[in-house]
Amino acid sequence: MIGENGEQLGIMSSKDAYKLAREAELDLVKIAPTAKPPVCKIIDYGKYKYEMLRKEKEARKKQKSIEVKEIRMSPNIDDNDMNTKMNNARKFLEKGNKVKVTLRFRGREMAHMTQSKYILDDFAEKVSDIAVIDKPAKVEGRTLVLFLSAKK
Repeated sequence: MIGENGEQLGIMSSKDAYKLAREAELDLVKIAPTAKPPVCKIIDYGKYKYEMLRKEKEARKKQKSIEVKEIRMSPNIDDNDMNTKMNNARKFLEKGNKVKVTLRFRGREMAHMTQSKYILDDFAEKVSDIAVIDKPAKVEGRTLVLFLSAKK
C-alpha cells in the first residue's frame, strides 16, 4: 500500500485500504495487480489517467515512422532518366525512408526480363555510398523489385 504522498503504508487488507482512500476523498488504484501482494496506491484516478495519456502522447511524438518510397522504371530507361531517379532515391534515403525500386515490364519486354536485371544492379551500385540492399532483385509478376535502405 502506497499513500497519497508516495509514502509506504505497509501491507494491509483491502477493506482498510479502501477506508483510508475514502477518508482522503481519493481513489484506491491497483498499480501492480500481478505482484504478490498486489500494490495499491491512493490517488486521484482522473489525474492518474490524464498523466498516463500525456506520457503516451509524448512517447508517440518521439517515434519516427519509416515510409517505403517507390521508384518505378522501365527496362528501356535512358541514362539521364536513370540519374534523375537516382537523385530522387538519394533524397528519400537521406530522409531515412526505405526505397523500393521497381522495373516494370510490358508486352514483349517480358521475354527479356533476365537481361534487364543489370539495370537494378547498376542502380544499387551507384547509390551504394549511402544505401545498402535490404532484399536483392526479385521477380514479382511483371516486375523486378529491389529494396534499399540507408546506411547507418
